Amino acid sequence: MADVAWFENALGSFLPTRASAPPTATATDTSRFNRHRTIFISDTHLGTRGCKAEALADFLAHNDCATLFLVGDIVDGWRLKRRWYWTDAQTQVIGEILRKVDNGTRVIFVPGNHDEFAREYAGRLFAGVEVIQEAIHETADGKRLWVLHGDRFDGVISFAKWLAHAGDWAYGWALRFNDLLFRVRKRMGLPYWSLSAFLKHKVKNAVEYISRFEEVVAEQARLRGVDGVVCGHIHHAEIREIGGIIYHNDGDWVESCSALVEDAHGNMEILRWADPSQRHAARSQAPLAAPHGAIKAQAVPA
Repeated sequence: MADVAWFENALGSFLPTRASAPPTATATDTSRFNRHRTIFISDTHLGTRGCKAEALADFLAHNDCATLFLVGDIVDGWRLKRRWYWTDAQTQVIGEILRKVDNGTRVIFVPGNHDEFAREYAGRLFAGVEVIQEAIHETADGKRLWVLHGDRFDGVISFAKWLAHAGDWAYGWALRFNDLLFRVRKRMGLPYWSLSAFLKHKVKNAVEYISRFEEVVAEQARLRGVDGVVCGHIHHAEIREIGGIIYHNDGDWVESCSALVEDAHGNMEILRWADPSQRHAARSQAPLAAPHGAIKAQAVPA
């Protein structure tokens, strides 16, 4: 309950004043929106220095959808409880999410381990955002996808939480090196590149962990009788078939600046907003079909 009380006290500090349209949104050319049926984002870690809030706000301002899933670790409660950090760009991210709510987008928040305080609010609405433990999303072509953050299948999170917090501290320092490297590369006219992501994908144990995590999540999805799964947690964007299950991970906004999107026909794609070819590409798609799909909340098994 202490986490819940902390959330209630802090809520007003990072929610901007509601308006019919945030000031930043009035300059957005809506004719240039990339239109999707569904957008899935996770691991934005608002409240940390590693969050690429400017890129995320830009993504939200230029990508429209009928349903937006926030698949956990949106607000980093672990860091904010230790030390408060919040920027105007992070407030802009919240403003863009609220603008989507005002414009009729269904926004669904599935909390993760870093914002686990919000799990106490499952079944409620906050500023028009639905908070649920997990969901089944039906795509335009009829596939049933299980949507969850994925931390329950991380052995470190489940059985050694103190170790998870220590790893989070070390990861935060790695992201600081990322930011320093990014500034140097920007001055040299080079594109964004993540040192922490490079190391994570080259270290044998990390690669094995990612593969094992994906296999476990896919197996649990198979046991639930669904066609696929959408999760976050490991900061590794991926779409691949595992044992007949389509595994989707929407990535993160501290390393890869990636999101998972569904078009009007049910096709799924990973967008990497740090890639200029994807960030500026104009997408002309068919009108959105079945705007809200078939989404239902489910309780997390004990």
